[in-house]
Amino acid sequence: MRFDATGKVSLDHIYTQPDPRAYFSTLSELGYCIPQLAKPYFVKLIQEYRRSRFGHVPTILDIGCSYGINAALLKYGATMDELYERYCGFDVNEQTRDTLLTRDQELVRSRSHLGSTQFVGLDSSHPALSYALAAGFIDDAVHADLEENDPTEQQRQQLAGADLVISTGCLGYVTDRTISRIVNANGERKPWMAHFVLRMFPFEPVAASLAELGYETVHLDRVFKQRRFASPEEQSLVLDTLWTVGVDPRGLEADGWLYAQLYISRPRGTKNRPVVDFATNKEPYMPPSQRGRG
Repeated sequence: MRFDATGKVSLDHIYTQPDPRAYFSTLSELGYCIPQLAKPYFVKLIQEYRRSRFGHVPTILDIGCSYGINAALLKYGATMDELYERYCGFDVNEQTRDTLLTRDQELVRSRSHLGSTQFVGLDSSHPALSYALAAGFIDDAVHADLEENDPTEQQRQQLAGADLVISTGCLGYVTDRTISRIVNANGERKPWMAHFVLRMFPFEPVAASLAELGYETVHLDRVFKQRRFASPEEQSLVLDTLWTVGVDPRGLEADGWLYAQLYISRPRGTKNRPVVDFATNKEPYMPPSQRGRG
């Protein structure tokens, strides 16, 4: 196994295949479940956004969308179990990319009545984006690495249409550089945000950058399972990282799972904030060092 600088096992190869089979077959063995756990919170935020905008249907930008998983769950009512069955089922080895696409396109057509939310996928993997777009899970795709580069004019126009920005696990690899470039592409029209972030990745730099751009951030005082560790070595390395950044893994990562927290950021002064009510703390997010934690 190869490990990255944080101690996590490198799974880069599963994001660059022509279809999602490697992605799901690998992650199924690790119990990957964060998109399913995130779904009800994203739904709540979408509902609140619509209420605050008099019914306007939001366009959602999914950072690190890979094969369009969040869009499949939120727009077409899929579940992770259903997707695991589609891409890891008994007949999966008999399928081709084209037959998988045909099945996914049929799913999209059969469930198109569930909602009109528009999804834009942002990812550095062209194969994953191409599949998500061809399947119909996402409505538009931005193939870009905003950590390294400013968006092109076309990409800026695509990003500028976002009303909500979400992610389920890419922050930490994606930093405040990407987030700031997305916000700046929107000009004065600031999108709402909801990010599920592994506890090993401090959110302070993103929160601070967003605060400078006119946002306030809250976080839920609970944790969400992402996946099991791939090996004892990965667990040991990640535990070292957690202790280094001042996060106590006892009772959580020390027991075998990676955990994430949810951070919600909205333009400062946003009214009608019931989404904050399901957060234990209702005050603007402060880094752990400023809350006497760590």
